[in-house]
Amino acid sequence: MGKQKFYVVWDGVTPGVYATWKECLLQTKGYEGAKYKSFENREDAERAFASSPYDYIGKKPKQKLTIPNIFPGTIIDNSLAVDAACSGNPGPMEYRGVHIASQQEIFHFGPMKGTNNIGEFLALVHGLAFLKQKGFNMPIYSDSANAISWVKQKKCKTKLPRTKETEELFCLIERAEKWLKENAYTIQILKWETKKWGEIPADFGRK
Repeated sequence: MGKQKFYVVWDGVTPGVYATWKECLLQTKGYEGAKYKSFENREDAERAFASSPYDYIGKKPKQKLTIPNIFPGTIIDNSLAVDAACSGNPGPMEYRGVHIASQQEIFHFGPMKGTNNIGEFLALVHGLAFLKQKGFNMPIYSDSANAISWVKQKKCKTKLPRTKETEELFCLIERAEKWLKENAYTIQILKWETKKWGEIPADFGRK
């Protein structure tokens, strides 16, 4: 395993010092004019973060390029989109979270036998837990009214039978419900309006 590096983000979604490339990428990919650099240790990174980025990454560009936004103005770009897909109902289910501005997949789970509604619920809770853990207070979009309602009620109201085949899934559901009951959060959960905006960015494209 290689030596751990630290990443300074001077200009990005949330400037700071990050311990992994994935976190750095989340802050910079798709961000116009992003400025970032890796360092061999945290001390050098902290020192660089307190200084001008041009001491480390060269001259300031004369002109910024304007990158058109592919989403309507009503959509918050710096946000997370979650979605699930299921082949059959029940059937092999998977879900994922995608950062809207950068189109980067942040997490992916499955496949595991389940239903689409369960997947949407677990995706939302996974997104909430991930953002809270990382300290990112960005909104989460879901196109599932059921999942949003279940999360607000802190209960996955599935009618799927609990059997030996679905036991592992129900353990995940119980863990998600427990997280909702034990954790407060200020992250907004927003409904993705598919009719107005098209498919949610986390869509698996199987329709």
